[in-house]
Amino acid sequence: MPLRHELIAALKRLLKAQGITYAILAKRLDLSEAAVKRMFSRQALSLLRLEEICTVLDIGLGELASETHHGKAVLAELDIEDEHALVADPALLLVLYLVLNRWTQEEVLAKYRFTMPEWTLLMTRLDRMGVIELLPGNRYRVRTARNFRWRRDGPMERFFRTKLIPEFFGREFSGEGESLLLLSGMMSPASAAQLQRRIDEAAGEFDLLMAQDASLPAAQRIGVSLVVGRRPWKLRLFDPLRAKP
Repeated sequence: MPLRHELIAALKRLLKAQGITYAILAKRLDLSEAAVKRMFSRQALSLLRLEEICTVLDIGLGELASETHHGKAVLAELDIEDEHALVADPALLLVLYLVLNRWTQEEVLAKYRFTMPEWTLLMTRLDRMGVIELLPGNRYRVRTARNFRWRRDGPMERFFRTKLIPEFFGREFSGEGESLLLLSGMMSPASAAQLQRRIDEAAGEFDLLMAQDASLPAAQRIGVSLVVGRRPWKLRLFDPLRAKP
């Protein structure tokens, strides 16, 4: 297969794995959806356009070339056994967080108490999970999709609900860079659906901003956690006052 065809095929796999449709890609590239479809169907991509699409995907041209070589799809979620392993091993969970945020080995060893053998062993475990591709010199290539998420009601999500969420909300949101907003009211199902779309867009923007800043040194970035929940909710506090059906 000609290299041009392999590159296009790899781009399509990566776009699909990250949930980026032609319509979304067109918006990111400031093009019409028809122009993007034409570009892929004719396989007419300039080097500049390739670089722009790679920026949207948060990969380099070298990573794209590697993708054409082995054709492995990026990882959108972990197996349930791997999530159990992360919950059981805080060190492994920390290393996962660090590599997903593109920390270098030098930055990690300067900040945390890992020995070189410990760091190498933990990186090897992530390589076996498919989270990263471990390269010579403990360099690595992240194999997760930009929209990587934990399994619905899986071990990690339950761990967050029972252990981490109480810690997150356990103190006031009064410091610099902190905010808490609780809204409750009534709206139509159509409005509720529109609200969900806006929440999904905010999650996409969160992913995009992280990808945009991933190349910065760790010292120039801060940890940011965003918890968003939406559900129909009748407070049990009011149950004694409700009329019986």
